[in-house]
Amino acid sequence: MSSLVTQVSARLRGTRPSWSSPKVARTEILAGLVVALALIPEAISFSVIAGVDPSVGLFASFTMAVVISIVGGRPAMISAATGAIALVVAPLAREHGFGYLVATVVLGGLFQIVLGSLGVAKLMRFVPRSVMVGFVNALAILIFLAQVPELIDVPWPVYPLFAGGLVLMVLFPKLTKVIPAPLVSIVALTALTIAAGIAIPTVGDKGTLPSSLPTPGMPDVPFTFATLGLIAPYALAFALVGLMESLMTAKLVDDITDTRSNKTREAIGQGVANVVTGFFGGMGGCAMIGQTMINVKTSGARTRLSTFLAGTFLMVLCVVFGPLVSRIPMAALVAVMVLVAFGTFDWHSVAPATLKRMPAGEIIVMVVTVGVVVATDNLAIGVVVGSIVAMVIFARRVARLVDVTSALDPDGTQVVYAVTGELFFASSNDLVHRFDYAHDPARVVIDLTDAHIWDASTVAALDAITAKYEARDKTVEIVGLNRHSARMHEKLSGELVGGH
Repeated sequence: MSSLVTQVSARLRGTRPSWSSPKVARTEILAGLVVALALIPEAISFSVIAGVDPSVGLFASFTMAVVISIVGGRPAMISAATGAIALVVAPLAREHGFGYLVATVVLGGLFQIVLGSLGVAKLMRFVPRSVMVGFVNALAILIFLAQVPELIDVPWPVYPLFAGGLVLMVLFPKLTKVIPAPLVSIVALTALTIAAGIAIPTVGDKGTLPSSLPTPGMPDVPFTFATLGLIAPYALAFALVGLMESLMTAKLVDDITDTRSNKTREAIGQGVANVVTGFFGGMGGCAMIGQTMINVKTSGARTRLSTFLAGTFLMVLCVVFGPLVSRIPMAALVAVMVLVAFGTFDWHSVAPATLKRMPAGEIIVMVVTVGVVVATDNLAIGVVVGSIVAMVIFARRVARLVDVTSALDPDGTQVVYAVTGELFFASSNDLVHRFDYAHDPARVVIDLTDAHIWDASTVAALDAITAKYEARDKTVEIVGLNRHSARMHEKLSGELVGGH
């Protein structure tokens, strides 16, 4: 009996969420509070970019964080209103009004659900490490550059407060890590500025905080095919940008926490969160990389509780403590984000010793990714361009590994060409020029034992080689094909129009 009770107790303990532990719960709660404080000015700023009322961005951050904490596939990742999404929907909101923006958010969410169900998350395996490193470094640079305007043309007290915030966050963890250093810094600088009556930019200067919770409703647009045709391109761009940033951020968090997330669930969850956000009048969003780094790397959060509480605390802070939150100095939040940027950057990747060992192609891919992201202010574009450059460099490198050697029989009646390497469009295009059609004997053997046919371009090249020999009344025999190569050659040989 006692054994049975022990087993049941163990199973019940196994079903309890990890945040039920007091120690973990404390970490998650404090992390959620820090993230909520950092979300407020960001959400307001992105609302300005999108050309909508500040409450629209704040409502989006609230609903995105709460919903994704339940349906998402990456625990502890923060989703909210983001700059990339704001840039996508801004032209539509400006030219056609708020109703069309909300409709676009809902349709974009539906697109994300469909794309996630079709397995778009599996494409992440094709993102090279050099692109990932470039993504992380570009992210750190963007986070830092976003803080620079807050340090230009401001009252002089901003600078000592900013420096004090940095020093406090660096030194406080040496005393204790029970309370997140960013939270201590924000509270301390806010108390100091209020007590001393220091007049510097505050959160309240970014916009008016909402005084009530969002209410659900339908988009105020005509439900016609004309409306669908208008918003569909924006919705598709919205879906792709959101998924790209979210999946890349999920992969980054996987690496930081040494855990594996469900990318398909995350993609579908982003769609669900955006559909809900649209019906609550939000501007939509995706994974928010800077705030995720605060949550995971700076505050040590690891569960869904921190994400849920980040959204919940956001609304509580706005609705209940709005007047107090409005007085938080921007210098405190800028110091937090600068420290996040510094910690996010992969300094090892740019160390001279690392660069000396790295292949030149991978360095180029990393630099291109960073350059495109910083130039376009769009992480998704940088990842796509970086991945394309990496694929081109890889294709050129593999193409050079193909080798062709010839051996003439002693009697001079037959020549054997041994082809070694991976044969695909990049390597097989040059294959035609590696044979001596005019001077070879009447019988030619092409040995592909150490080669592999990957595509139709290679079959077309082999057909062209055979045709050139046959035009000179010489016979060609292709031998040594492995099972896959033989099947492809048999299926396509002679059937490719223009192959000869």
